[in-house]
Amino acid sequence: MTSVLVYGAYGHTGRFVVAELRRRGFEPILSGRDAAKLRGGRPASVDDPASLDRAFDGVAAVINCAGPFAVTALPVIEAAARAGVPYVDVAAEIEANLDTFALDVDTVVVPAMAFFGGLGDLLATAAMGDRTTADEVHVAYGLSGWHPTPGTLAAGRVSRERRGSKRIRFAGGRLEHRDDALPTLEWTFPEPLGTRPVLGEFSMADIVTIPRHLNVRDVTSYLTVDAAQGLAAAGERDSAESFVVDVVVRFGGVERRAVARGQDIYAVSAPLAVEAVARILSGRTKAKGVAAAGEIFDAPDFLRALAPHVTVEFS
Repeated sequence: MTSVLVYGAYGHTGRFVVAELRRRGFEPILSGRDAAKLRGGRPASVDDPASLDRAFDGVAAVINCAGPFAVTALPVIEAAARAGVPYVDVAAEIEANLDTFALDVDTVVVPAMAFFGGLGDLLATAAMGDRTTADEVHVAYGLSGWHPTPGTLAAGRVSRERRGSKRIRFAGGRLEHRDDALPTLEWTFPEPLGTRPVLGEFSMADIVTIPRHLNVRDVTSYLTVDAAQGLAAAGERDSAESFVVDVVVRFGGVERRAVARGQDIYAVSAPLAVEAVARILSGRTKAKGVAAAGEIFDAPDFLRALAPHVTVEFS
């Protein structure tokens, strides 16, 4: 049985990843910083490279679920490189993803392989078809609500601190930091969601992953206002949200669309990350080193493989 290390295995997303690995026939090796929470497994600290090396003994790959990724990503990637095994993470932190993409490593590294980042990138890549150039990519997140985990809130605080509380967007072919408020507008989602108020330029990891391998002038993310209000309220996570991710690609007067539907944005990160590991280990990749989801995988085929967790439509 193929062993896959899950760093941050006791966290909210980590538990989903462990369960999905077992469902897919892998042997999850549990790891993380808190030995008491692990209840066995392989405790390891990002401040102790030797402990990470011990945790990597005999594993075929690692999935990093431990945020903030500004703290964990680089040390765990370095340990993966020393062990010669591929690395996948579920980071939604824009700055942490930028750090990862700046690396030069021999092993395969796929950051942001999660609901925010990997899914939007795969949808945009699939909608582009054989093209690698577009004028605009729009990624609209229609969530029935959002009750973030403590890990999400902690990662968000780190990102805000790193950018001096400014917001960030990708426009004119580059990242921009801005002081003004997010624009509020309306987005017409596919039925039954319909037209909803959204926050424009609510930037997620998509503004890093998509321009990584596609020549796009503007990448814009949107989030339904209801979900943004839930994020601000930040109470206990007592229910799973339903979602519609509506991706629109425009070039030369042509518009293409890809839509994904599902339930629970945290749970759905597990099949995304585990499918990525399965494809890397079986050689179903198109790139080496550090790569975005749409850059390294066959996007339409990958999206089809996510059923029944995610259903996808193209137009």
